Parts: sequence; structure tokens; C-alpha cells
Amino acid sequence: MDADSSHPEEPPGTTGAGGGAARTGGPDGTAGGPGAPGRARAAALLRRPKLWLVPTVLTGLLALLLSLLYMGGIVNPNGHLRHLPIGLVNEDTGKPPPGQRQNVGTQVTAAIAASDTAGAAGWRRLTRAQAEDELSSGKIYGALVVPRNFTDSVTALTTANATVRPTMTVLTNPGMGSLGSSLASRITTAAAQQTSATIGKQLTASPVTAKADGTTRLLLADPVQVVTRIGHPIGAHSGLGLSAFYYTLLLVLAGFLGGNLIGTGVDTALGYADTEIGPWHTRRPTVPISRTQTLLLKMVMTAGITVLTVSLVMLATVAILGMDATHLPLLWIYSYCASLAVGLGVQAINAAFGGIGQLVSMFVFIVLGLPSSGATVPLQAVPGFYRFLSVFEPMRQLSDGVRAILFFDARADAGLGRAWLMIAVGSVLALVFGFAMTRYYDRKGLDRLTPQPPAHPLSRPAEST
Repeated sequence: MDADSSHPEEPPGTTGAGGGAARTGGPDGTAGGPGAPGRARAAALLRRPKLWLVPTVLTGLLALLLSLLYMGGIVNPNGHLRHLPIGLVNEDTGKPPPGQRQNVGTQVTAAIAASDTAGAAGWRRLTRAQAEDELSSGKIYGALVVPRNFTDSVTALTTANATVRPTMTVLTNPGMGSLGSSLASRITTAAAQQTSATIGKQLTASPVTAKADGTTRLLLADPVQVVTRIGHPIGAHSGLGLSAFYYTLLLVLAGFLGGNLIGTGVDTALGYADTEIGPWHTRRPTVPISRTQTLLLKMVMTAGITVLTVSLVMLATVAILGMDATHLPLLWIYSYCASLAVGLGVQAINAAFGGIGQLVSMFVFIVLGLPSSGATVPLQAVPGFYRFLSVFEPMRQLSDGVRAILFFDARADAGLGRAWLMIAVGSVLALVFGFAMTRYYDRKGLDRLTPQPPAHPLSRPAEST
């Protein structure tokens, strides 16, 4: 931040910022007993509209934007659901029933793929091996499987040889988050139940089953059994698939808060910002230094301190709390690079925007990042604005990498490869943007000048430029 003014020293009997004694003043704010001036002055200031204008407008806008951005991404996932990737597997090898050209498995999978007119599900026709691979790489949120003996089981229901009830299997993928896996499970279960109802109508309308007893006809009306299984299991200490999101949030917060604390600490140590703790107020002697050198100092310190913060994050989450995690060396390296990229971005933004830099970086890394991360609510279930943000917002890129390491065996095609690429791109952009802005300010002579502390208690500081 730029600090171009200081508090002048005041004569004996008065105090500056944080002092304990007060001038005497009256009811109008200029005379009166001890303690009265502060109350009278505050009351007089509260009647000034201009004092209220800026904080009222800014805090109101901030509250409105936060409400719209956060709640807009989660308030109606069902209404915004479009093309959720779900596998559709037909393993049925039975011969087509008499008078039909395709077996039952082929017919029902084709009907399921064509029935989703609303586009909520993005059905992918896969083999069983392909479905298992895409479940293991986080490419699909679940799968619906028609087994090998499906046609034989269905046709056997109309004979006295019926021994096996037809089944369809719903495979879930908890590594994609509890909500995403739940949405996929609901869609696949509904599709299987609709298939059962359709087959049931055909069976009960058949002349062969017209004379069947009531129990048999009840079974034939809903013949398919739906079985739900975990397609890609994760550990019990994975927060139902949400540990990847919260771990990513910790990395982003460590980089964001660490960057701001380091920036404030450096400015204070170099005399460009005040230290105020309770009633105590101090300012160190100003160290002449360019904006570019100041940014370099902050970024180097960020790189060093991030080693500690990331290590403590892993210590707390993995060692103390027992979060399920594999590939620990890779997880540490990735965590360091991810958090460092955020910290460098914060330093660059603060250097470019000055006093409002913290607010800008908060929007870039937190406010816009959370609802567009896709880690809690699938991107297929959020409005298009958030899907647009997810293309470049850092939290989405980082959460994909963490999820790949924690749940999908650190596979590059599970999002880790793209995450590494975006970390590199983000770090380079932070360095280029930050140093380009500070070099520009330095060439223009926009130095961060502040007065030196006065040499004499009664002297006033020189005017700053």
C-alpha cells in the first residue's frame, strides 16, 4: 500500500494517534470537560452525509455481489444441469427375442440415450473397460451397466424356467464429490426404473402371461432389479469426496492470506506503513527502495515462507487429522507450487493496484473462484457464467489437480496435467504483470515516498510528494 502522510506530533498536553489525553472542548466540539470532545466530534461527524456515502455504497455493493455470486452457483443445480457425463454400458450378449432384430440390452440402452430430451445427462456409450477407466480418471460421474445375461433373464420371465431376475447396475463415483455422484446416481437410477416399467408393460401385455397369478403379474410389472455399487471407491477419510475441495481451499487461502501478510509486514518494516496495536502507534524509518525492488523482496519472501505454510497444511490435514492421501511427495510439491502461484498473484495485484489490491485479489482468487471451482457443485449444474469463469479461474485448475492426486492415482488425464500447465501459466503471468507495472511506475517517478520520523518531538514532518 502507499502511505504518503503521517501524524504530526502535537504540543504537550495533547496526543497524536492512539494517545490517551484529549484537548478540552465545549458542547460544540471545541470546548468542554475531559472526554467530551471525542463524543461531540463523533456526533457531529455522523451528521455529515459524505462520511456515510463511500462506505455505505461499497459495503452494500460487496454484500450484493457476494450474495449473487455465491448463491447463484448453488441455488438451483437441477435446473441448470446440462450434459453431466455418465457412462452407458451394454454387456448384453443374448440373442434377440423372437420377432425382434436386437437383443433387449441394445434396445434399452438406445432408448435411454434417446430419452433425455432435456439434456441433463451426457450419456457416453462405453464398453465396461472404458467405463472403469473413465471412472478411475474422473471423466464420468457414474455409469449404468446392462449385464451379459439381460436378454435371457427378461425372456425367461415369461416361462416356468424363470430363476434369475434381470438386473441393471448403477455405478457411482464418489471421487467426483458427493453432489455430483448423487446427481449421476439419481439420473441412472431413474433411467433403470423407466426401463423396468417399459419392459413390464410389454410383459404384462403378452398373451403368455395373461393367465398368470397376481403375484407373478406384480413381479412382471416391475421386473428389473436396480443394484447400486461404487464404481471407483475412495477412502473413508475423504469427506465423501469433498476433501479435495477443502484441501484446495486451504492452499488458496494460505497463498492469499500469506501474500497479504507478507506484503503488509514488508511495508511496515521498510517504513511505508504504520504499526498500530491498540493505542500504540509507530512508524519505522523509511528505507529508500524502488517499487520493483520491493516487489522482488516480497516475492522472494513469499517463495520461502510458502515452504512452511504448505508443510503445516499437510501436517495438519494428513498427519494429525488423518485425511486419506497418497503420493505424498507429489502432493507436497504440487501444494507448494499451487499456493506459491496464488501468493505471487497476490503480490503482483497488490503492487499494481495499491490500497485496493487486497480487494481485487480477493475477488480473483476467492469470490469468483469458489462458485466456479466445480469441486462442490459440478460445472454441468451451474449457470453458464460460472462455466465461463472456470476456464481461467485458479481454484478450478488447482482443485482438479488435487482431486487427481487424492482420488485418481495422480493421473495426468484426470486433470493433473492441465493443473500443472495452468500453475505455470499463472505464475508467469503474475511475474510479468507485477514487474511490468512496478517498472512502469518507477520509470514515471511514482515513488512510494513517506516522511521520515521527526528528529525533534515538537517538529512537524516535511510535506511528502
